[in-house]
Amino acid sequence: MIHLNSISLTQFRNYLFHQFKFSERIIAICGKNGTGKTNMLDAIYYLCFTKSYFSKPDAQSAYQSLRGFRLEGNFLKDNVENDIVCILRETNKKEFYLNGEVCKKFSSYIGKFPCVFIAPDDVQLITEGSEIRRNFVDMIISQIEPGYLQHLIDYKKLLEERNSLLKSAAEKNYLDETLLDILDEQLVKTGHKIFETRNVFLQSFLPLVLQVYKDIAGENDVIHVNYYSQLLRVSFEELLQQNRQRDIYLQRTGYGIHKDDLEITMLELPFKNLASQGQRKSLLFALKLAEFTILKEKKGFAPLLLLDDIFEKLDDQRMNNLLHKVCIEEKGQVFITDTHKKRLEEALTKLLVTFQLLEL
Repeated sequence: MIHLNSISLTQFRNYLFHQFKFSERIIAICGKNGTGKTNMLDAIYYLCFTKSYFSKPDAQSAYQSLRGFRLEGNFLKDNVENDIVCILRETNKKEFYLNGEVCKKFSSYIGKFPCVFIAPDDVQLITEGSEIRRNFVDMIISQIEPGYLQHLIDYKKLLEERNSLLKSAAEKNYLDETLLDILDEQLVKTGHKIFETRNVFLQSFLPLVLQVYKDIAGENDVIHVNYYSQLLRVSFEELLQQNRQRDIYLQRTGYGIHKDDLEITMLELPFKNLASQGQRKSLLFALKLAEFTILKEKKGFAPLLLLDDIFEKLDDQRMNNLLHKVCIEEKGQVFITDTHKKRLEEALTKLLVTFQLLEL
């Protein structure tokens, strides 16, 4: 288990300077909208992932008109204290330090302090396009498979180079096919590694999602979640060869692991078209808690769990099932925010658990 003992925020979002100390496993944070509940959780996420959960440019996280920020956290991991510092300089250069040592490669840091964040807008994971689901899967794997994140970085770079070559060929009316062959070979090699890793991971992850969904929803909804990839039917090399002329015409790479997705259906129809708000929320929590469980199994300890405004759009029974699972069944440190102090207190008191209440 990892435990966040304290965090300090300097010039971060709505905090000019503030320090928080956490004495319990379950931390309840209440306050009106705009008081900084979500910002505090995102600061914790920053220290775990070197970036914001909300895909914002780093500069946008600085306090008002100021430039740069500083985050410091003290984590207890395996009974050893770890000091983590994230600094965004006025030049927009970001620096990361673990116990005084500079992190030269952020990709090698990811996974040392695993964390799961659940926010209201995460329902886009169910309703929006494939990219957000790919990123979700990739972020989990990156925390448990050394080298996977670097493969993703390499693949993205090669894909950009291939697309640039295709666009340049259209503009100049000349294609360097030798260079295209080289890029294809490199893209296939890197893409196949990513595909194989995703395929193996999802074979164990997706059944877990369905089981957690049933636990939370308390229903027998007939839903299915399957891994979709063009590479499940045809090799990557064949896909690129078969569609080369199409790619040249469209000036972009239309086939590959950058088109992978999670197909979610209910009664053999798209889940997002049939599901109620409660069912969507239940599946969202199922995906996130399955992530929590997988990280716990692979790491040997529970990751931090950040729950932001989870009481919205979830009925009392589903909420009670969710809180029972994360606060009682699991043993990791949990941060829960809500705008209603009384509702938050009553929900946690009902579970007969000890918690620390912070009011912003």
